[in-house]
Amino acid sequence: MSKVLFVCVHNSARSQIAEELLRKYGGDDFIVQSAGLEPGALNPLAIEVLKEEDIDISDKKTQSVFELFKTGHLYKYVITVCDEGKAQGCPLFPEHTIRIHWSFEDPSSFEGSEEEKLEKTRIVKEQIKEKVLEFIEQTK
Repeated sequence: MSKVLFVCVHNSARSQIAEELLRKYGGDDFIVQSAGLEPGALNPLAIEVLKEEDIDISDKKTQSVFELFKTGHLYKYVITVCDEGKAQGCPLFPEHTIRIHWSFEDPSSFEGSEEEKLEKTRIVKEQIKEKVLEFIEQTK
């Protein structure tokens, strides 16, 4: 089993979505977690789009990448999912790992009606799902 950590700024949407999709589609081949530089509250849009995948994270908590590091967690892969286009600074996990970066828009920055923001979050979820499925194929 490969240990994988998904990291973004707040651990509120993108890293949570990636974690849960890898858990769902990667099965027993992966031990997966997610964390953030500045953990916040779960984004309701992420909760909603994951429900569409039959995944419930409504009771899940965000966590700090620094707390994981301090408790000695080690990972084979650290995948950052911050948005390069918005100049978000993704953290580096200070261990010997394979670091991968996938750039996705941050749902917390979406504007418009709730339905418009939800639709944009669905698009991000589908982009993440595509990358997760590619990752599973590449690591077989």
